[in-house]
Formats: sequence, C-alpha cells, structure tokens
Amino acid sequence: MAYFANVDQIQYEGATSKSPLAFKYYNPQEIIGGKTMEEILRFSVAYWHTFTADGSDPFGVGTAIRPWNHLTGMDLAKARVEAGFEFFEKINSPFFCFHDVDIAPEGRTLKETNENLDVIVNMLKEYMKTSKTKLLWNTANMFTHPRYTHGAATSCNADVFAYSAAKVKKSLEVAQELGAENYVFWGGREGYETLLNTDMRLEQDNLARFFHMAVDYAKEIGFEGQFLIEPKPKEPTKHQYDFDVATGLAFLQKYELQDYFKFNIEANHATLAGHTFEHELRVARINGMLGSVDANQGDPLLGWDTDEFPTDLYSTTLAMYEILKNGGLGKGGLNFDAKVRRGSFEPDDLFHAHIAGMDSFAIGLKVANQLIADKVLDDFISERYSSYTYGIGLEIVEGKTNFRQLEEYALNLSELKNQSGRTERIKALINQYLLETLSLSKKINA
Repeated sequence: MAYFANVDQIQYEGATSKSPLAFKYYNPQEIIGGKTMEEILRFSVAYWHTFTADGSDPFGVGTAIRPWNHLTGMDLAKARVEAGFEFFEKINSPFFCFHDVDIAPEGRTLKETNENLDVIVNMLKEYMKTSKTKLLWNTANMFTHPRYTHGAATSCNADVFAYSAAKVKKSLEVAQELGAENYVFWGGREGYETLLNTDMRLEQDNLARFFHMAVDYAKEIGFEGQFLIEPKPKEPTKHQYDFDVATGLAFLQKYELQDYFKFNIEANHATLAGHTFEHELRVARINGMLGSVDANQGDPLLGWDTDEFPTDLYSTTLAMYEILKNGGLGKGGLNFDAKVRRGSFEPDDLFHAHIAGMDSFAIGLKVANQLIADKVLDDFISERYSSYTYGIGLEIVEGKTNFRQLEEYALNLSELKNQSGRTERIKALINQYLLETLSLSKKINA
C-alpha cells in the first residue's frame, strides 16, 4: 500500500521552481567546502512527530488525517513502519530517529512491551536492508507513562529506577541491532517541581549512577554509538537537571562522565533556557561537546516548546556557522524534532514542512560557508581582541604577570581607549551575504 500515493520522490529543482513539492535550495549532491550537502547536513526524520503525533494539544483533540488512522495496536505500528520508509525514500532522508514507544505500543508488562518491540525492530531491520536511511539515534521514552510521575533515573521510587534501567538496557540492545550512530538521553522528568520534597543530591547522584550503568552496558554489548544528552530547562518539570549545555557539562565533569557524552542541542530548548540556538552550539563547540542537533524553532510570543519546523534563515545560518567551525557533526545530524502546525493536518503537509526545513538549513550552510571562507566574523573578532596579542595583553594570556605587575602597569596608563564592537555593521553584513546567496541561487537556476 502507498500511504503518500500523490507524492513522487522530492527532487531538487532550484530557486526558481514553483513546485511546492520540490527542493529550492537543498541539492544533496552539491559540493560545499569539499563535501556534499547531504554529507554535511545529515538530515533525519523524527518518527514521533511525523508518524505518531495526531495534532492534539491541551485544548483540543487531534486533527491529523493519516492513512493509518483506522488501525490500532500492532497493526498500527506496522503500518507506520511501512509509511515511514515510503516517506524516507520520497523525502530522500539519510536518517531517522525514534523513542521506543513511538515504534511499538507498550504492553501490560515489560516483557510484553519488549516482545512488541522485537517484532517492530525486526521489521525495521528488514526495511533498512534495502533502504539508504539509517538510524541516527534512538532512545527510551521515560516521561509519558504515569509511572514516571516523579521521574525515571531520578525517581524517589527505587522500583521506577530499576524499571527505567531495564528500558534503557533494551533500547541499547535495539540501538546495537539497528546500527544506531548515537543514543540520546532526554531527561523529560529528571528534575523537580518543588525543593520542599526533593533530595536533590540523591537524585543527581542516582542520575549519574544510571549514566555510568549505561556506559558499562554499552561496552558489554559492544555498542560504539555516541551517547548524547539533550538539554532542556523546564517543561514538563519546573526545573530539569539538564537545564542547558553549561549545566549539563558541569554535571558530566562532576561525575566523570565527560569522556562518554556529548550534547544533542535543540533550538527550541535553547530559547526556553533564555539562550539563542547559536549560544548553546557555541558553548558545546568550544568545549568539544557538540554531538548532534534537533533542528526546530520556537515562537518568541509563546513560552513553551512549540517544535516548529525551522524557517528562520538568520538562525540556520548562525547554527551552520557553529557546526562548520566544529568540523561538522561527526556521528550526529540535523534531526527535525519538529511537528506540523495543528491546522496543517493533511498528509502532504508533512512533505511541505520537511522541504521548508531542509531548504532553510541548505541556505544557512551556503551562507555560513562563505562567511567562514571570507573570514568575515573571524576578522572582526581578531581585531577586537588584538590587544591580547602583544604587550601586557600577551603577558596576561601566557600567564606571565600578576596583580602587582598589572597594578604598576595600570597606574602608568594615561587613558583607556576602547573600540566599537561594530554590532550593527556585522549584522548588516550577514544580511548582505544572505541576500547575495539567495540572489545567486536564482540566477543560476533562471
């Protein structure tokens, strides 16, 4: 059965194309900086938002019209696999991602849940034999079911800790079987609602114990994928222990886990933490901890995680700047942890959304690559900090001075002169590069 019968494989047609079902800027085989766009961007489809989400929200039931809506249980799970690989092929996605409960329904017991997983994992494995699409990462959903009301690895209930460990054990085995390149931990309820009833030290100690157990088991079964932590400051909890990259890094360093983990950074989580997307990418990059990206965006007028498909070209440009400066994403990728809007309920809207996101990051890639090649930001930064390349500045950087010597130097200064940061000029330059890239793309395809 064809679930998207009226959609052919999405092709690159260029910036002048009028087709809503064609890439305008994402050309998978176009060479940028010595690699193809496909190799650099490593796009991934999120199974949960694309195939299991129904468009429901706290104020209304689902609106999504899907060809598999009439099915239930394992029949529904199998249909979603079939639909998934049809979608992957038609959108030309190199990767996909999932939570365990996205692909198979939970049973009455953990044993039954695992049996359901085995059936669908075997089905995925068969499809992957003839598909180019690989598993970027998988994870265990430990936030939806009521058993996780007080958390999973940080739960006050030791039985829930044990149950969660069993879930991750199984998920790591699935990752190994399907060749996942990463494994993600998102602590959806690993945090607290109030400190009045929380033993924060015990909860964080237990979370670290959980991570160490995961590392040990991965070694035991030979899983060599990259472990990733996905920071988020709040929602559903009041405060989550993986608040942002800096908080997560401090946690990893405290518990000697920094050699085993990197970060999966989501744009909308960054803004919920009061940061920009590029800030979180920069903090991870300069600390050697940038692993993968959940590509989406939030609504600045709404204070929650809206998971919109990325269309902000300024944001995708600055994100790709950090990723290119990082030397790429290694085993990671750009996973569209994004959902169509509730009013976009037809199956074709899934294609429109992914095309928009892929084109947006393709533009960001081309602009960021040119900014780096022309050393636009590098030159501004080098000039701004040039006082640290000679004289007293060089002595500070090289650790060859102290407070007494600096006082002596300062007392002999007749005046202090600062130079402009040129913020507006830099932003105007980025706009110029963006517009030139878009204009050039249209001329090439005219």
